[in-house]
Amino acid sequence: MNAAFPLPGGYEVSTDPTRLDVGRVHRWLSSDAYWALGRPLDKQERAIAGSLNFGVYDTTSGEQVAYARVVTDRATFAWLCDVYVDPALRGKGIGKALVGAVRATLEPLGLRRVLLATHDAHAVYEQLGFRPLVDPDQWMALVFE
Repeated sequence: MNAAFPLPGGYEVSTDPTRLDVGRVHRWLSSDAYWALGRPLDKQERAIAGSLNFGVYDTTSGEQVAYARVVTDRATFAWLCDVYVDPALRGKGIGKALVGAVRATLEPLGLRRVLLATHDAHAVYEQLGFRPLVDPDQWMALVFE
């Protein structure tokens, strides 16, 4: 999907929601992703249903090896979240290619901005054009705890 950040051989990106391994995605996020630890399965299923989902799949086995989710109105705004690559495959460029595919899919929509939050992967996202907020003091959050 994105020539600038191609997937390594043997992998493909798909936005087909029927291909998602929801159990695997939930297991990855709820047990290993700092931002989603303990997320219940029903909440993950609702998040998937209301989002544009991207899966990376092994072309031989069909096994899902990575995931990303975009919350968007497909007109003005998008939030990239839940980006996750199977730990055994990290460092092979799969995550970068996945986010590149997300960008390539969103770019033609004419969105004004795509946001994301990351604790530790700034350098990866900067390679794909993401920058720190220019005026972070303009942004607020409503947090239900």
